[in-house]
Amino acid sequence: MKHIGENVVRIEAEALAALADRIAGPMAAAFQRAVDLMLCCAGRVVVTGMGKSGLIARKIAATLSSTGTPALYLHPVEALHGDLGMVVRGDLVLALSASGETEEILALLATIKRLQVPLITMTGDEICGVFEGRDSHLSKISEGRAAAPIFDEKTKSKAAGGGVRSTLAISTLAAAADVALDCSVAQEACSLGLAPTASTTTMLALGDALAVTLSERRGFKEEDFANLHPGGKLGKRLARVESLMHTGDALPCVAPSTRMPDVIYEMSRKKLGVTAVVEGERLVGIISDGDLRRLLEKRGKDVMDLTAGEAMTKSPKIIGAEEFAASAIAIMEEKKITSLMVVDDDGRLRGIVHLHDLWGTEMM
Repeated sequence: MKHIGENVVRIEAEALAALADRIAGPMAAAFQRAVDLMLCCAGRVVVTGMGKSGLIARKIAATLSSTGTPALYLHPVEALHGDLGMVVRGDLVLALSASGETEEILALLATIKRLQVPLITMTGDEICGVFEGRDSHLSKISEGRAAAPIFDEKTKSKAAGGGVRSTLAISTLAAAADVALDCSVAQEACSLGLAPTASTTTMLALGDALAVTLSERRGFKEEDFANLHPGGKLGKRLARVESLMHTGDALPCVAPSTRMPDVIYEMSRKKLGVTAVVEGERLVGIISDGDLRRLLEKRGKDVMDLTAGEAMTKSPKIIGAEEFAASAIAIMEEKKITSLMVVDDDGRLRGIVHLHDLWGTEMM
């Protein structure tokens, strides 16, 4: 009994290794064709599946959406009762079915074909590698380059005895596809060989492979990911400086000619332990609590006779408003400071971000 868990993971790992080999080999053209179709899709990728495959389809749709490919999940039963109106010309359908014979999904084929919506399928059909040589019609189907054949019993029997394994009896769903992707597995991890385990893991991994490949092709960047994830812990980690900085009346700033008593008052009033020194709108320096302590140790009460321009630290550490909070933290940790001046490309002061403002990002 103690080896059951280990064996389940090993069986699923072997199924994933076989999938990777297919993507790198006999299914490479089909995979690339699927990516091209999804990349050129002017509408949304509509992902559908029933039962356990439906749960995987939901996750694939979510992953596509969060990585820059507009997608939604369509429940096949709900589709038969009105939700099929969600599919419009310009969309693309990605259908998941281990057997390729799920009735609820097959019932959608007529509408999919009528709308001329491209169809990509993930089924358990062993499409890749079923031919021993000359006849490659099925592999052309998997690449989306040939019309799908209709196999009658005579054809299936001939295939079974003519140098091609009986897996030539391709499922109805795969036969109807523009691109049929092979999610076959040698065995399920379930001891009965019944519960979808290795097969659903393979579908999930193939969906991730499509999503990540698409994001790379689209040039999807970190900032794009941040824009799509404004909430939760991830959203906080990807928060931008402009959403955290102090601006307007909360921004401590003085002119270079400001006398030190007024500088100290400004610092105390704004409660950030620092003030910017600006000339017009341009940042020219900074005065911090630490600067004041060092000046008092060096000059004593004569400090009060200085102006902000004489006491300030020139060339303070700065950051752009569009930068991530993580970048601000990295600079503060490296320079051992607690505040950063936020400036635009012309050096004009836009705000101040303080170490305390970053506690809520859950990165510290």
